[in-house]
Amino acid sequence: MYDLIILGGGPAGAAGAVYAARKQLKTAIIAYEFAGQSVVSETIYNWIGTKEISGGDLAQNLKDHIFYYKGPFLDIFEGEKIKDIEKIDNHFKVITENNKTYEGKSILIATGSGRRKLEAINADKFEHKGITYCASCDGPMFADMDVLVIGGGNAAFETALQLLAYCKSVILIHRSENFRADEITVEKTKNNPKFKAITNAEVIRIDGDNFANSLTYKDKITGETITIPTSGIFVEIGQIPNTSFAKNVVSLDEIGKIKVDPINQAGETEGIWAAGDCSNGRYHQNNIAVGDAVKAIEDIYIWLHKNK
Repeated sequence: MYDLIILGGGPAGAAGAVYAARKQLKTAIIAYEFAGQSVVSETIYNWIGTKEISGGDLAQNLKDHIFYYKGPFLDIFEGEKIKDIEKIDNHFKVITENNKTYEGKSILIATGSGRRKLEAINADKFEHKGITYCASCDGPMFADMDVLVIGGGNAAFETALQLLAYCKSVILIHRSENFRADEITVEKTKNNPKFKAITNAEVIRIDGDNFANSLTYKDKITGETITIPTSGIFVEIGQIPNTSFAKNVVSLDEIGKIKVDPINQAGETEGIWAAGDCSNGRYHQNNIAVGDAVKAIEDIYIWLHKNK
């Protein structure tokens, strides 16, 4: 029986594991991989205390920090996906897709989120054949080509900036009038002569042969249908929380994020906390995920000692 089971191996999971081990809570951390979404980022500039770091290096640092504390107070289970959580009397049972079970008095869910897929005719057909969800992974293959970015948040504009370094041109397509990205990033991107933005555009279909070569969208103002030739389409339209396994044990909001008390990250089920992108906090970044987890561990420590 563990004092605490942590689910997820990104920044929130790593912070939770380090703090729990240091507080000498008997802890298990279960993760399919120790990385987080930033593993695909070429360079990260806002990881506090580090001027710049690649996503891959950040992921390795997180994993190294977790494994540094492996021992009497921390068990590490890698390569496991969570299937379900059950509440049994005064504790919880975590069940993985390999049908392994782990029991604990408390749970910290830090499973993050996954990329939202483009919903358009033929989008599934051309995934990895012109449509990509990772500019850092696939962007260099499109050097000196005309490409499109779909989205309007920071991730979309950061992707556009990255592609502008080596692509012939970048057109950003956004479904709304206003962008969600911060103004500094928007202005920096707009100032590049190779960049163009199209707003109020609903993507309808993708066409091509063996490889996508055009995108068709509907102008939501005029109703006109317009087709743009392209060599590549980079999709940055948000995230879907990885919480389906928790729906029967803790309250989720309308998009599947775990409802938490922002004071301590506690869920609406006693004994469950959540941190990072899987929780319903207003903002989600690596630094925020870490702070969420530290806050949760402080509260979990007090809760466990009160319930001895």
